[in-house]
Amino acid sequence: MTARVALVTGGTGGIGTAICKKLADMGHKVVTNYRNEEKARAWQQKMKDAGYDFTLVAGDVSSPEQGAAMIQAVEAQLGPVDILVNNAGITRDGTFHKMTSEQWYDVINTNLNSVYNVTRPVIEGMRERKWGRIVQISSINGLKGQYGQANYAAAKAGMHGFTISLARENAKLGITVNTVSPGYVATDMVMAVPEEVRAKIAADIPTGRLGKPEEIAYAVGFLVADEAAWITGSNLDINGGHHMGW
Repeated sequence: MTARVALVTGGTGGIGTAICKKLADMGHKVVTNYRNEEKARAWQQKMKDAGYDFTLVAGDVSSPEQGAAMIQAVEAQLGPVDILVNNAGITRDGTFHKMTSEQWYDVINTNLNSVYNVTRPVIEGMRERKWGRIVQISSINGLKGQYGQANYAAAKAGMHGFTISLARENAKLGITVNTVSPGYVATDMVMAVPEEVRAKIAADIPTGRLGKPEEIAYAVGFLVADEAAWITGSNLDINGGHHMGW
């Protein structure tokens, strides 16, 4: 398998870390971005202790200028980006009738506009080289909605609209574009929720448990493989049967 440069935005989080590890295990050179350097360096050292050598670049994905500068930094250090995983995301929950414009735009800028900010600087190179893999990490709540998450659900649904349009534009150029929509995964953020609340969530999932970050990462690894060249414009639901579509 060809070793490629893989950029995972938001790679220091729970799902992001699992994705970084999976891509590294596949032989790729993996890089992620950061806003808080101290936390990022601590994460990087922890990964080194576990046997992973990840590259870090500064960059706020909600800014088009920083997104472009981040890609330039990656390509200067490692070479052209052939695999892009748009994973960065935040929540600013609240019922819509009380939601502030700051809550709305923070989530839209970080979760959705970031997809433009990071993908735009790499797509032309992928088209020239006639190879590329782009994966959006969306969410079950972009499919079914969630109380208090109009901003988050709108952004996550928009990510797949981006996927299917970009997939059509680039299908003949060796570039695939797909979405992965995780359900409730046992990340640090979810595990911080009171146990009784987590138990209620798990009780609604047909498999009877939360997902594992590694299970999401496995799907990303599958979609970016050379053998997945005929899969594009797809959304892969990974939620233990919590939400089943057609």
